[in-house]
Amino acid sequence: MRLPRVLLLDHTAQEGGAEQALLRTAEALHNDGAVRLQALLFADGPLKARLSAVGIPTVVLALDESVAKASRDQIGIRAIRSAGIAARFVPRLARAIRGSSADVVVANSLKSAAFAFVAAPLAGRRWIWHLHDRLAADYMPAPLARVMQLVAAIGPHTIVANSLATLRTLPALARRKAVVVHPGLPREVFTGRSATPPELTRVGIVGRISPTKGQREFLEATALVVRQRPEARFLVVGGALFGEDRYEAELRELVERLHIVDQVEFTGWIPNVGEWLRSLTVLVHASPVPEPFGQVIIEAMAAGVPVVATAAGGVLEILAPEGIHVPIMGWRSTRSGVLVEPGNPVALAQAIESVLDDADGRTCRAEAARADAEYRFTIERTAATTLLAWRRSLRALNSARRARPQCSQLADSGQD
Repeated sequence: MRLPRVLLLDHTAQEGGAEQALLRTAEALHNDGAVRLQALLFADGPLKARLSAVGIPTVVLALDESVAKASRDQIGIRAIRSAGIAARFVPRLARAIRGSSADVVVANSLKSAAFAFVAAPLAGRRWIWHLHDRLAADYMPAPLARVMQLVAAIGPHTIVANSLATLRTLPALARRKAVVVHPGLPREVFTGRSATPPELTRVGIVGRISPTKGQREFLEATALVVRQRPEARFLVVGGALFGEDRYEAELRELVERLHIVDQVEFTGWIPNVGEWLRSLTVLVHASPVPEPFGQVIIEAMAAGVPVVATAAGGVLEILAPEGIHVPIMGWRSTRSGVLVEPGNPVALAQAIESVLDDADGRTCRAEAARADAEYRFTIERTAATTLLAWRRSLRALNSARRARPQCSQLADSGQD
């Protein structure tokens, strides 16, 4: 029996959160042997090498960088300026999809979904959207959110949303064909030794440098914390991947203005975040807008590192699944971490100080968080649920094929 063939699409080969989630899920499904995976990326980079290394055939169909590297804020402007580039790329993508002999296409990013919306039907293929972004005006430009909501409603056969927070931003028509699958972590992450508290106090924020990730709020909170803890060091881990270099430059200027140059380090992109996390005293997640999920949070939980995170979006599903809400004072501890009011650097500084001042409490929460993550966020669970969602599309495809009249039947009907 022929295995179903699935073609994975992503516009970037940089290892952002969505790409890490794709890689982990793809590796688990490849090892399980239930489907035959291929990947097509719109750019070359680390993700191509990582997919190939685990045995997934991966090719690059290069998209012009002016489109591929545009940030969400630039997509509308550049889409107009680059309409010709996009129009030429779609037929190339459709030919590549047909040439892959894939039964179904999986788009893993906003841009790949936008192209799959046109190219997959041209190639005669159904497509599935792995949605890692909240389609809301507080997370992306309102016109882009509206366009992508329309794409979600009429384009993919199935949507795999990374959280309930993401699911809730879909229009009703799209929600009916969507399933929530939280990203998971490989088993070896949980079997390793928990992080030992470093001798030097190190507080870090990890992620792509972007206004939606909260590095500004983190630095403003840092300026308050260092008044009480001048010995602490604060790390901004990550780089500006999609045209957000100006924001990174503004952050570096802010460090100068706040007089915290000696306490803050910009590390740039780090390939192995899991190992690096273990060197932290506290991980901070400071997004001022609701985050779709918060993958670095579960990585820190698995590493046994205490977490302080803003209380909105998918973060609540991770740190407060029982429904705890942040009170008026701005922050509150939960069983697995500390939640903070979004966009409030003062409350964020108070929460960080509370964790640093309570060694026993942060150890207890970190241990509880590690056990919770190991129960709820394994890659085995993620892969199994993802495969169920894919099979829904594959079953519908097979049903359509069986219902299609065969050539001999058509010939017989014409002889009457």
